[in-house]
Amino acid sequence: MKLLLTDLVSGVDHVPSNYIRPISDRPNLNQVEKSQGSIPFIDLQQLHGPKHCDIITQIGLACQNHGFFQLESFSGSPESERLKNYSDDPRKTTRLSTSFNVKTENVSNWRDFLRLHCYPLQHYVNEWPTQPPSFREEVGEYCNRVRDLVRRLLEAISESLGLDRDYINSQLGKHGQHMAMNYYPPCPQPELTYGLPGHTDPNLITILLQDHVPGLQVLQNGKWVPVHPIPNTFIVNIGDQMQVLSNDRYKSVLHRAVVNSSTERISIPTFYCPSPDAVIGPAKELIDEDHPAVYKNFSYQEYYHKFWNRGLATESCLDLFKAASSTQNCESVVHYP
Repeated sequence: MKLLLTDLVSGVDHVPSNYIRPISDRPNLNQVEKSQGSIPFIDLQQLHGPKHCDIITQIGLACQNHGFFQLESFSGSPESERLKNYSDDPRKTTRLSTSFNVKTENVSNWRDFLRLHCYPLQHYVNEWPTQPPSFREEVGEYCNRVRDLVRRLLEAISESLGLDRDYINSQLGKHGQHMAMNYYPPCPQPELTYGLPGHTDPNLITILLQDHVPGLQVLQNGKWVPVHPIPNTFIVNIGDQMQVLSNDRYKSVLHRAVVNSSTERISIPTFYCPSPDAVIGPAKELIDEDHPAVYKNFSYQEYYHKFWNRGLATESCLDLFKAASSTQNCESVVHYP
């Protein structure tokens, strides 16, 4: 049996049945907005110059109104070799796998991925693939630079919320950082399946590097809008933990990956996370009589456990962590084990 989609699709002229979505849960590609997504572009180079306040305002508005923004970025093995890293165990810190959670899914996603934990780098780099020979050095350098970028962004986002610059960093405990190298092969019937269905990210903030092939779509005003790749840029999106810390001021937005019939696509998201034992809740400075706490306090480990076991879904996992005063209108929320 082929474990990876990469090895299954060679010569396939139709989508296997276990990848076909129910009719009510298909991408409806003909209903996607044709125009480019209006995701703001922010020149972070201006952050420490005379335009500092303007950049902070731009970041705050992007987090509040879009949940996504763009930044300027930094100036195949044999099957037997690949499968050395194959695992469907999410506890493994380096693993090659397919879809999302193959143990719980009823329908598979049109994606293979390599998942790497990358902070502290020295704890994990020796688990990484050794081919190509430059992989560990180059990916390690990339991870360090993304981490520096994220820490600058978190200071700016804290400031945009009216908090101390180090507030968000101080709430995360021993920060986690991991990345996925997503591979979406050409799909003979892209209208029947997803690369990844609509979901929000459970972590704090995500930095996405993508190739030139479109595939990312963001839900804006009830419609799916494509985000066309711009060379030499990162996509930044707010995760669920940022929505909680901001007391719902900033939004973790639904997004998805669609596939196409002619061209493979590669994307590399880096996920910045709280420590598993970090206690996450709305910043006290953002709570008052007019703005009560929307969420109760919880550990990130508790949150991620819920997220992983329920799978990717358009119903936000955040609803399961609403404060008692915020749940009056949430009777329809399904509580997963």
